[in-house]
Parts: sequence; C-alpha cells; structure tokens
Amino acid sequence: MKIKFLFFPLAVILVVSLACTLFVGGPDYSDLPTIPASTEDVQSLKDSVKKAFEDGLQSGVVTIAITEQQLTSYLTARLQNDPNLQQDNKPLIADPQAYLRDGQIQIYGKTQQGIFSANIGVIVNVSVDDNGKPKIEIASADFGPFSAPQGVSEALTAAIEEAYTGAFGPVLTGLRVESISIADGVMTISGRIR
Repeated sequence: MKIKFLFFPLAVILVVSLACTLFVGGPDYSDLPTIPASTEDVQSLKDSVKKAFEDGLQSGVVTIAITEQQLTSYLTARLQNDPNLQQDNKPLIADPQAYLRDGQIQIYGKTQQGIFSANIGVIVNVSVDDNGKPKIEIASADFGPFSAPQGVSEALTAAIEEAYTGAFGPVLTGLRVESISIADGVMTISGRIR
C-alpha cells in the first residue's frame, strides 16, 4: 500500500515536469524595454523605404531610417515564415527583440530544446563594403548553455541580409550605400542613386 502512495506523487511530478519547460539561463536583457511586433510596423518599414527612394529621385540622395519597432516586427514575421529559420516547426528565435544601439544590431529572444528554454543574444555589426552594399557580420551569438544549432550564424546572417534586401527590394539595385549609422534605437542608411 505504501508503494502506491509513493508512486502516485512521483508520477504526478514526472508528468508535470514533462509538461513544463525549465529555464536554464542565457544573456539577461530584462533591463531593456519590450518591443511589440506588429504587421503595421512591417508595412510602415516598406512604406518608408519606398517614400525615401521616391524623394531621392529628386535630389539623388536617399536616407532611410529604420526603428527598433520596424526591425523587430520584420524579424518576427521572417522567423515565423521561413522554414530555414525554424527548428521543429518553431522559430529558431521566439519573441525576438531587435535593439539598435551602440553601432550594432542587438537581437535577443528565447529558444527551446526539449523541455529546456534559454535566452539567446546575437550581436550584429553592419558596415558598407567597397561596392556600396551593406556588409553584415555576426559579432557574437550566445545561446546560453545550448550549443548554437549548426549553421545558425549563416542562417541569421542570410535572414538579416534578406530582411535588408527584402524590405528594400528593387530600391537597392539603384542605390549605392555610403553610410550606415546605428544609435538610440534608429538605424540610418544613407546613399546615392546610381
């Protein structure tokens, strides 16, 4: 009879632990503000890029300002819809937050492997190459106690590059980027029409 009484609580604990996820650490970004993602911000990004280019047709100079809200929203949509950025049909980074600070794109979010979840952080440097195109490099990727999934750096770099080219689309074919600055929640891209 004692065995039955011991078995039931142990079985309950086992079932509960399997149903829950256990947080195992990773970079702490709790002191940063939460950036909500929205489809309106994705459309706002596309509209502002289009308008900047239309305005640039007059002067030859194009200046595009991208906000943290726009970038977070675009990244969220991208992670949810790109199978290359998913693991087990879930985004590689859940609840992404993209901060534009100190000359870098700082991306934080959550990841899960089995019953374990962790915060992750990816720091991205953006500059301009000799051909007037953005040069995107991952400076660091912290997946907490997890090892980074194979190819994650390449996939994230490709996603960020595609976010850039996808958001700007055909505009880029006629634009020579001269500078990219990142500070205080805004990334400003300036260039000239070729």
